[in-house]
Amino acid sequence: MPISRRSFAKNMVAAVTTVSLDPLIPHSLVAAKKIKVVCVGGHPDDPETGCGGTLARLAAEGNDVTIIYLTSGEAGIDGVSHRDAAAIRTKEAKAASEMLHAKPVFAGQIDGDTIVNNEWIRKVDELIGAEKPDIVFTHWPIDSHKDHQAASLLTIQSWMRSGKSFDLYFFEVCSGSQTTGFRPDTYVDISATQAQKRKSVYCHTSQQPDEIYKSSGCNHEMMEKFRGIEINATAAEAFVRMEGASLLKSINK
Repeated sequence: MPISRRSFAKNMVAAVTTVSLDPLIPHSLVAAKKIKVVCVGGHPDDPETGCGGTLARLAAEGNDVTIIYLTSGEAGIDGVSHRDAAAIRTKEAKAASEMLHAKPVFAGQIDGDTIVNNEWIRKVDELIGAEKPDIVFTHWPIDSHKDHQAASLLTIQSWMRSGKSFDLYFFEVCSGSQTTGFRPDTYVDISATQAQKRKSVYCHTSQQPDEIYKSSGCNHEMMEKFRGIEINATAAEAFVRMEGASLLKSINK
């Protein structure tokens, strides 16, 4: 029987999906029981863009979700004082957290002047430890933004000090410009929560959310589609898992 171009392409996609994805990587995250989830981000809008769909999905499963913002985004609005910018962005972060059904916590560091030292290792460890998390998400440790690096390193220190008691996952933001060298091993299908994630991102009106979500330089909508293609879903978020993560199981069906 002659093979059309369309049927050949369809068969090839099916083969790649079966061989490359299903046996080799856990596709997504979900707890086998009700769990505590924490996300540590450098600024307001980082947790939302990096793993907002996943946080929304885990919250919808009945899990407790907390977002820890290392800073309040003081340096994030041109021509506005740090004090006023922090007030504006804190309000936006609270609205975004509510959209994701998450509890917001503000660590109190300063945007653009973050610190990694013994004092802040202890403070962030206390904030994370107070939540008694089962899963923690944070930035890829070699993101180009130093505030992202600080958030990640402080979280890694907490993970180590806890005796690796929680599962730790790194998320990506502005992949290719801020997040580089990122090779995900875990995916979450966010098709059902993509719209909710988008609404949370658009709560950050001071940050020109169209530029965050749709611009050529930082297109999270495109990232969601691309990661979705990798697991044959409409939209997905991708993560790198630290060693020892074992609580989660696949939910892509």
